[in-house]
Parts: sequence; C-alpha cells; structure tokens
Amino acid sequence: MPLFLWMMPVAALLLLSGCSDRSPQVVLSSPFDTQQLVVATRNGPTTRYLGRDQLATGPEHDLVTAFADSRGWTVEWRVYESTAEVVEALDTGRAHLAAAGLTHLSARSERFEPGLVHGEVVQQVVCHRDDRPLPNTIEGLAGVDLQVTGESSYVARLEELARTVPDLTFAADPSRSSEVLLTQVATGEVGCTVADSSIVRMVRRYWPHLEVAMNLGQSESVGWYAAALHADLAEATRDWRESDPGDLAVAKMRERYYVHIGEFDFVDLRALNRRLDERLPRYLDEFRQAAEETGLSVELLAAMAYQESHWDPQATSPTGVRGIMMLTRPTAESLGVEDRLDPREAILGGARYLADRRARLPEDIPEPDRTYLALASYNLGRAHVLDARRLARELGRNPDSWAEMREVLPLKADKRYYPQTKYGYARGYESVHYVRRIRNYRDVIDQALPD
Repeated sequence: MPLFLWMMPVAALLLLSGCSDRSPQVVLSSPFDTQQLVVATRNGPTTRYLGRDQLATGPEHDLVTAFADSRGWTVEWRVYESTAEVVEALDTGRAHLAAAGLTHLSARSERFEPGLVHGEVVQQVVCHRDDRPLPNTIEGLAGVDLQVTGESSYVARLEELARTVPDLTFAADPSRSSEVLLTQVATGEVGCTVADSSIVRMVRRYWPHLEVAMNLGQSESVGWYAAALHADLAEATRDWRESDPGDLAVAKMRERYYVHIGEFDFVDLRALNRRLDERLPRYLDEFRQAAEETGLSVELLAAMAYQESHWDPQATSPTGVRGIMMLTRPTAESLGVEDRLDPREAILGGARYLADRRARLPEDIPEPDRTYLALASYNLGRAHVLDARRLARELGRNPDSWAEMREVLPLKADKRYYPQTKYGYARGYESVHYVRRIRNYRDVIDQALPD
C-alpha cells in the first residue's frame, strides 16, 4: 500500500508553498485593504491536499475558499508539513489566518484570535490492533512507546496527564504529522500515537489494523485562528459562520468529506486493502478503457465494481445477476454484453449503464450529486429514483441534492409513503448504503491507484 498522496516529502511541500525559510516577525497588510487573504495550512486529508487531478481540495480548502469568495478576496495558500510550522507561521506574521484543523485551546487563544468553529473532535490514543493488551486507562499509558506531533493539542493534554501519572512519557516531534505517525503505528515503527478523531476516521480506512485504544478527555472545538493583529478578521469569520451562506458551506464540507465514511468495519476494509494488491491490477486496463469511453473516473468504476462483486468476475447472486458488475441478463443484452462473466465486456457494459443513468438525469443537477443519484439509479432502478424525486418535491425537499435525497429514498419502503408512488415499494435505504459504501471505497482506491 503506497503512502497517501497528501504525504508529500518535506522538500516538495516547501517547494509548493514557497515557505522554506523561517522568516523573522513581519506584518502583513490587512486583507480588508488588499482583498488578499494569506492562509497557513498543512498538507493532509482533513485540511488541504492536491488530488489526482493536481487540483487543491480538502475540508479546510473548501471552507476558506467559500469564505474568501463571500468577500471577493483571493487566497494565497502557504502549505506546511506540520502543525508546529503552521503555528509558527501565524506567530511570526507570515499568514493572516491558520486553517489547519486546529483545536481551540486556551493557550492558543491567548496568543491568537479565535476564528470560526467548524467541528468537534476527540483526541484518541491509537495503536496497532495486534499489540495486545491495548492501553485503556491513563495509567495504562505508562511505559507505552507514545509519539505525537509537536506543537499540538496532544502535547498539552499529555503534559497535563503526566502530572498525575509520573511514568507517562512521550516524544513530541514537530517534523512528523499525525498522518505520518498513524502510518508508522500501522507499519510497526511506532507503538502508539494520539490524533484527532476526524483524522483517525479517515486514515483507518487505509490502515485497518489501526485501533482506537481510548479517548483522551471530552470533545473539543476545531476551527480557525487569526494572527493577533487581525482581530477584525477573526470576528468576520465567526460572523460568516453564523450566516446562512456560512452554515451551508460547513454543511457542504461535511457532506463531501465526512458523512459517507460511516462506522469503521475492520473486516471489510482489511479485505479491500488486500484485494487492492491481489485483484485490482488484473482489471485496471479494463477500468481505464471504460473510463475513457464514458467520462467516468477509474476510481469510481473500480469502487462500484468492488461494491458489486469484490472484483470477482465469476460472482453470481441468487437473483441471477452475474459478473464483476453484477448485471442482470436483460440489462446485459440491452448493452450488447454477450458474456457477463467476461470482465472486459462486463466492466465496459456496467460503465455504459451507469453513464446512461447519469445522462438521463437533468443536466442542471450539480456534481457530485448527479453521480450519486446515478449510482442510486443503477442500484435501485431509474423508475424508483424518479418516484423518490417526485416524493421529495411533495415533501418540500430538494430532489437535486443527494444530502436530502438520502433521507427521502428510504421512504420508498415506508408504508406511509410508497403506496402513493407510481412504482410502489422499493428498498431505498439499501441504495443510500450502496452509495455511501462506493464513496468510501472510492477514497481508498484513489489513494492506491498508480499515478
């Protein structure tokens, strides 16, 4: 399994950010005057990173962009490797704002101006699941090889705990991020680490042998900080967060990056990570060919095939659907697929069918909602999705929003609603789970695909 795309070498990150030197104290002009916001962040899945298309993405990236757009500002990103470097950049005046998944701590709030809050996290002790027994009490941390990223909220918490548990020791390394340390725990280079629950949720999908041993304390707020000289900026971010556009931006961020992850399933994710090496390479050329013909992404088609058959070209269900894309006989015939057990034919046929489901939806449905509705149509049938869209309108919901449709689709199995629909009962809740799993698999597959 390759390291994540966001785990770029320090030199590459410094080249990307243009911030290799540790500058003395500087004073940036106010963004209210220049209409340019300088933002310090770090490279990571919960902050900002470059996707496979080399375009910037990530939760903090999307939120900052939405805030800046609301004021007509441009954003200059300064990307760092670690929390310590982000804090140092803010402290020395090289950024107006830090948007890097920072916990709001009293010590930080004395140095910087607290900005908007966009979530809550719990600090979690994470170890390798095979290293039994896992520490499940504060006293149990004594003698554990515990390493955390420096200048972090974890350091402050562990220092506090060490005052009551003298044998509790830990190493704090400002050069290693939480994602790197979690990877090193998974590979046996580090005993345990501490990370925010949001980071743990994402990274465990790639390293399923990571296990949460215990939580450290209660949930804490996560958000932005402005430099001490820019209290007006911090206030502006808080006001925006309380506005309808700010609330919508936070909801969209959560929907895009977190909602689909769901509960951790060790057996499922371990199997996926094994098959990434054992099975996926056999069919990559077929997925690429299908992606090129249909305009759908390789990782989406591969994720859908994994959900359907676990990349087993001989798969057969009791209802008669067969092959790596689990096509019905009538669907296969309509697509010109002569042999559903031939992975080349089946993958191309399944891709064409998904593309057709997508093409039949109104063109003005935004992405990624249009693709998620197409996946639901592939799974449940176009007629039932159209039923659910009509039902959404009757209930005053938005039929073009997947966030709302995933609440309406289960009503196709509710006797209070489905008798009034044209096509009747359908297990719409299964389609919601279907789309969620594909989104989750797609994230994992995307990081594993060769460049």
